[in-house]
Amino acid sequence: MPEQTILIVEDEPHIVEVVRDYLKQAGYRVLVAGDGPAALGLVRRERPDLVVLDLMLPGGMDGLEICRRLRQDPALADTPILMLTARTEETDRIVGLELGADDYVTKPFSPREVVARVRAVLRRARGTGTQAGLLCVGGIVIDAAGHSVTAGGQPVALTPTEFDLLVVLARNTGRTLSRNQLLELVYDVAYEGYDRAIDSHVRNLRRKIEPDPGRPRYIHTVYGVGYKLTGAEDEPQEPSD
Repeated sequence: MPEQTILIVEDEPHIVEVVRDYLKQAGYRVLVAGDGPAALGLVRRERPDLVVLDLMLPGGMDGLEICRRLRQDPALADTPILMLTARTEETDRIVGLELGADDYVTKPFSPREVVARVRAVLRRARGTGTQAGLLCVGGIVIDAAGHSVTAGGQPVALTPTEFDLLVVLARNTGRTLSRNQLLELVYDVAYEGYDRAIDSHVRNLRRKIEPDPGRPRYIHTVYGVGYKLTGAEDEPQEPSD
């Protein structure tokens, strides 16, 4: 497999040095940007396989804005993003996930954890372990092998994590899965505090695949339990939370 490229967007030299060294030891090619404009320029020129993105950056463009711009650019929208955040920034973490980040790591962190999360997100981006074949639920068609989705006949751009979440739900159509079950099936392991992450990814999926995200036809909330995917297009759910 060709060497994969990781872009670290971080302005703290010590963090850059440690994360870069560990990623290089893991076999990745590593690029570094210290601010938003430099990061966007590198993403456009180098097309990295994944961006490790700190939320707190100098120069008037923070990580949330970078994430927003990447997801709004059709040529870059599927670039996997791993956020670095402080433990006190729960709101920023949720906003980042809702903007389309695939995963996050909180500071202080173990560099080995960063490498593990990078590998997991890249594995989801490659579709490793995803069984081939088409999954059809109502007006949604998922090509697991081709890593593509259409809703109502229109192509839908999903992040790697959103795609894997939709595949998990589709392979369990009609079955309610708890947030912990979804975490284990999508992320390979349940992480403490990640139930909010699942909620954010579900909201993103609804915005992209539902005719009316406020009254979901496909992804239903089972209050106090979790979520399920159904193909019942004729019975939209009550307004979602």
